[in-house]
Amino acid sequence: MKKSKAIIGLMNPKNPDNVSAVLRAAGNFGADRVFYTGKRYPLAVERNPAAPDIGRKVSQDIPITGVTCLLENAPANMEIVCVEFAENAIPLPGYRHPDNAFYIFGPEDGTIPQDLIDKADDVVYIPTNGCMNLSATVTVVLYDRLSKASGTIDNNKAVRENRDTNNRLTVRKKPG
Repeated sequence: MKKSKAIIGLMNPKNPDNVSAVLRAAGNFGADRVFYTGKRYPLAVERNPAAPDIGRKVSQDIPITGVTCLLENAPANMEIVCVEFAENAIPLPGYRHPDNAFYIFGPEDGTIPQDLIDKADDVVYIPTNGCMNLSATVTVVLYDRLSKASGTIDNNKAVRENRDTNNRLTVRKKPG
């Protein structure tokens, strides 16, 4: 069985906490790697090296790479999916994710340029009241991808393998 792939592309992110949370979401929901453009993120990390890492263990194996151009780093077999509030974009609830997708997210304080939108295979948006935080947007898209993927999940195994070490809760069946 072939494994589908998801890669995240961040356009000029500025907030290290957001990027750390994106890495955590990538680890939690099975994305393969993260690319980013721009200088704001590395400068912010350099200015505040004591900032806590909120990525946690799950994100430690997710490669993150700074690049000049996201499209130049998209593997040939991946569809480009931009996530942006744009007229004529596809609402995420009705979207069918490609097996191999390179998801591109705009900066926290801007949008994806029109020329990149024009090169995308799909453009999707999350119907919300207002804009979402970058890491929250990535998390929702990756969760949506996972929830729509085919395959079975052993729920108890998933809970046992992924819950916090302090959590040993069990839902008891109610009589009746």
